[in-house]
Amino acid sequence: MKIVIAPDSFKESMSALEAACAIEEGFKTIYPTADYIKVPMADGGEGTVQSIIDATGGTLKKLSVTGPLLSSVDAFYGISGDKKLAVIEMAAASGLEKVLPQDRNPLITTTIGFGELIEDAINEGVSEILLGIGGSATNDGGAGIIQRLGGKLLDENNSPISPNGEGLGRLRKIDISNMNPRLKEIKIRVACDVDNPLTGPNGASFIYGPQKGGTPEQLELLDQNLSHYASLIKKQLKKDVEFLPGAGAAGGLGAGLVAFLDGKLERGGNLLVDILDLEEKISGADLVITGEGGINHQTIFGKTPVAVSRVAKKHNVPVIAIAGSLSKGYEEIFKEGITAAFSIIPEFSSLQAALEKGPVNLKNTAANIAKVMKIRL
Repeated sequence: MKIVIAPDSFKESMSALEAACAIEEGFKTIYPTADYIKVPMADGGEGTVQSIIDATGGTLKKLSVTGPLLSSVDAFYGISGDKKLAVIEMAAASGLEKVLPQDRNPLITTTIGFGELIEDAINEGVSEILLGIGGSATNDGGAGIIQRLGGKLLDENNSPISPNGEGLGRLRKIDISNMNPRLKEIKIRVACDVDNPLTGPNGASFIYGPQKGGTPEQLELLDQNLSHYASLIKKQLKKDVEFLPGAGAAGGLGAGLVAFLDGKLERGGNLLVDILDLEEKISGADLVITGEGGINHQTIFGKTPVAVSRVAKKHNVPVIAIAGSLSKGYEEIFKEGITAAFSIIPEFSSLQAALEKGPVNLKNTAANIAKVMKIRL
């Protein structure tokens, strides 16, 4: 029997690989001779770097970069086992967690540090870069990245603008003639799970700016600056990104990556399915087991369990989902090819206790599922 185990991480409890190992251990108590294929998954957000490192035998590279407020921060990114792919999470360098709540201000935060991670990956000689852009503290449209990688964003005096959301209002000229030439040889893929346009009431500033510390007055200015930015991109680069779905992700970073790095915006779960060759691994399987920390009504919008189940459904392979919790609306996942879903919580307990017992509870749940499968009625 061939069993593919492809879970996401159980946040604050287990990495995706640890979850896969716990499921395998539980199933092996009943099916010790089955062929188990573990595929640690992610959806492009937190944990994506670790999942790809685990799945490919890759390495983690740590370095100090410029943080959202220009002070130095510790960051990291991953390189796949074959050295061809770099995986970079925006939050590792320019994320909201890098800024204390009282210091958050989307007018002045910058993506320079994220650009430094990209530059370092380019210097490693990779041929493909996967960028996860969730959790940003910024609203600069990628200005910091562009300037770090050699692009010039100039004001009316041909001086560089400040690499932040406020600076975009003074932008008059874009010059990409000195952008890192290696960028033309590298495929840029962007894990983006939102459809927000760059500007307007559903755009980057008004939707995500408040959590970054933006006041109503600041959000109005930031939206105007991004609209101005988009108009110059259209005029000078001949690329229309203002209302592109996903352009508003990460403070307009989606738009910047498309306009300047020829990035391709993709659903994170689907992107990982492709990179990790999940379809090939599922082909011919008897069972697929997936899961993550919580499954609810939002899971159907491209989260890992559904991204996995859609692949399995194409091959008529049954899918079992295991989660830390099953909450309101989780039943929607059954429409996407998942056969059954189980929570691993066996008793009332504190959240901390549930997180600490996660690996044991997951193993035990997997074993119980296997026991039920063993029944012949």
